[in-house]
Amino acid sequence: MHLIILYATTDGQTRKIARFAADRLARKGHAVELLNVEDTEGLDLACFDAAILAGSLHAGGYQKSLRRFATRTCDALKAMPTLFLSVSLSAAGNDPEDWKGLALCLEEFAEETGWVPGRVEHVAGAFRFSEYDFFRSWAMRRIADQKGEVVEAGKDKEYTDWPALVLALDSWVASVPQGVKAGAA
Repeated sequence: MHLIILYATTDGQTRKIARFAADRLARKGHAVELLNVEDTEGLDLACFDAAILAGSLHAGGYQKSLRRFATRTCDALKAMPTLFLSVSLSAAGNDPEDWKGLALCLEEFAEETGWVPGRVEHVAGAFRFSEYDFFRSWAMRRIADQKGEVVEAGKDKEYTDWPALVLALDSWVASVPQGVKAGAA
């Protein structure tokens, strides 16, 4: 199967997750292309059997580049099996209010772009202090403290559940119909 994985990243964790997904699916025998959504000019999604989009939530929304891409390619995405990897620190916890917020963000993303993913997997992100400036580092430490998380200044802390991501990827790819290209009649 020919798959494309498209991602938008702010601090690098979503890129790491997308790279992991590409490596996993390639090891399973699939042809996989990995691309930042900012590098998609001229991309024809009809060349692929299925697509994975990955983006992270920051301040209640996904990256502008991801929203623009999903809006621009909405019809093509609707014509193929899709998986959306929604990366956030909220996905690391069990706070019902956080999960309501995740659902609301997805709903707003779908309304704005016109694209409703075939399947959504919430993937826990990371505190990437090595990528933050002083003010962002301060704000992220404050958020961690409010959630009762212990973080060390300057040290990254990853919450991504890699075995759970493997299961989600394997399950999704097994559900994709074989031999039908997107847009084929």
